[in-house]
Amino acid sequence: MHLTSQESVQVYEREELRRATGNTIRPGGFTLTNRALSFCSFSPQDRILDVGCGTGATVEHLINNYKLRATGVDPSPLLLECGKQKNPGLPLIQAVGEELPFADGEFDGVFAECSFSLLKNARQALGEFYRVLKPNGRLVISDIYIRNPEETAQLRSLPLYGCLGGARTRTELEDLLTSSGYKIVLWEDHSKLLAAFTAQLILSGSSLDIFWGKPPCGPDGCQDIRKIIKKARPGYFLLIAVKEGTRKFHESCSE
Repeated sequence: MHLTSQESVQVYEREELRRATGNTIRPGGFTLTNRALSFCSFSPQDRILDVGCGTGATVEHLINNYKLRATGVDPSPLLLECGKQKNPGLPLIQAVGEELPFADGEFDGVFAECSFSLLKNARQALGEFYRVLKPNGRLVISDIYIRNPEETAQLRSLPLYGCLGGARTRTELEDLLTSSGYKIVLWEDHSKLLAAFTAQLILSGSSLDIFWGKPPCGPDGCQDIRKIIKKARPGYFLLIAVKEGTRKFHESCSE
């Protein structure tokens, strides 16, 4: 199953999802953001890039609560406009993770919170993250992952265009990061946050199906799809990696 970037963006643009989850639109809200910040110990005025920033909630959080110089990029003009209406001063730019409009070595940290699985070309994006990070800069990823690798092929055959459609196993994620020039310094499972997020959606009258990006079911329902998803055991993780060496990615960015 191949995602299109437009379909993935539309998941986060849905008003009922934003109404149910708040502006962060991810499990745990700022919980893992704060956890990553405590681990990385960024200094005030360090430059941070938030990839897939949506309405800029994390950018505003980093600026107001941590005195960091944060910038956000997102492909959705709708979400960016919503963010700028709330706070016109937020530095939010329309761009995709695979083509970042920044100079080499410009950032101390790059965050991709519940957006890495939506990238059209994850390896190319990792090359861009590497390029804009300073030496020993830190990459923070929190996202969905597949806890039962045996169901990976089945899961990827489903018509999912949200974050679950681009989810990987832990081994796949670690191999992708290390082969792209990063050293992983932290991996934590936070699947309890996903369970709480599911409950939050249900209580609000919404559905996890919207977050997964699953199209509406026909008259026969979605039992087979739900069974495969359940067997795959989607989880939620926090990963922090450090940029190593001086490797260049401009010449080979295909996945």
